[in-house]
Amino acid sequence: MNDDEPVLLHTAGRVLHITLNRPRALNALTHTMVRGIDEALTRAAGDDDVTAVVIAGSGDRGLCAGGDIRSIYEDARAGRRASVDFWRDEYRLNARIAGFPKPYVALMDGIVMGGGVGISAHGDVRVVTERSRVAMPETGIGFVPDVGGTRLLAGAPGELGTHLALTGRAVGAADAVLCGLADHFVPSHRLTELTAALSRCATPTEVTDTVRRFTTEAPEGELAGQRGWIDECYAADTVEEVIDRLLDSGLPAAKEAVTTLQAVSPTALKVTLAALRRARHLTSLEAVLDQEFRVSCRAFDGPDLVEGVRARIVDKDRNPRWSPAEPGDVTPADVARYFEPLGDQELGLSAH
Repeated sequence: MNDDEPVLLHTAGRVLHITLNRPRALNALTHTMVRGIDEALTRAAGDDDVTAVVIAGSGDRGLCAGGDIRSIYEDARAGRRASVDFWRDEYRLNARIAGFPKPYVALMDGIVMGGGVGISAHGDVRVVTERSRVAMPETGIGFVPDVGGTRLLAGAPGELGTHLALTGRAVGAADAVLCGLADHFVPSHRLTELTAALSRCATPTEVTDTVRRFTTEAPEGELAGQRGWIDECYAADTVEEVIDRLLDSGLPAAKEAVTTLQAVSPTALKVTLAALRRARHLTSLEAVLDQEFRVSCRAFDGPDLVEGVRARIVDKDRNPRWSPAEPGDVTPADVARYFEPLGDQELGLSAH
């Protein structure tokens, strides 16, 4: 095992451990990492000596902060299409994780955002800690939730997922469980002990029973007590009406949400709302990933993704110049174009 590798693999007992190994970059995913994880899962699925897979992040800051956003920015600025190839393989990996035939245990400690959600929240055993901060923050960079995130958030109770998708807000352990992004709370100081215990498991049932044995009640979250205004405001049919309802509520938390919504990409907001509504009517993760691939490709060709990454990651001036600048200037036809078929470039997961 080479500690310089971006993905470390080792087997302990009958458990394959996958460790993302870019701690200085918050374990952000590269194309090489996606391919490495996919190849490891392909081998593990057919290996009778492997009972389960555990995925974790190196360092103590998080599992994964998402895709390598700066690389996507540089790719778009240079007129290349490597990011499209990255998404194609990343979304296929998300589908593979969801359908993995053995227990897939994701240790969602620390920061878990964007692509980090994609490699964890589709697993069947998802563990959060008191340090977990889980989010799909794409609208803030002019992008739209992907990696199956629109399916996950569309399935959250009431309109909680809409709130999280549009604002990009990060949630802690209890709220992640409430929204269906995680299953189990384990205090972070017990993760090493849990990992060792998992390595002694010989059957899938032992794996799931072991995680349950370590599970305790998470510290109280915030969203359960905010369902009233969130469900009322975000049930609106348009972004403009959502903002109006939030303002009319008079609640400080709703006003804070408006401040966030007014700062992010208007196009991303409208496309995200449409993607969530559409995802509720799609029957499989594969169909949602096909839809997200279309949206991601359209966003890659638009102005707001490059501008959003410039303002937040590159220049860090926090002053993006969105185009269009106001939600009212983003027409239904503009939104509809994001969902148009890509012809022979389709991801095509739902066709299989």
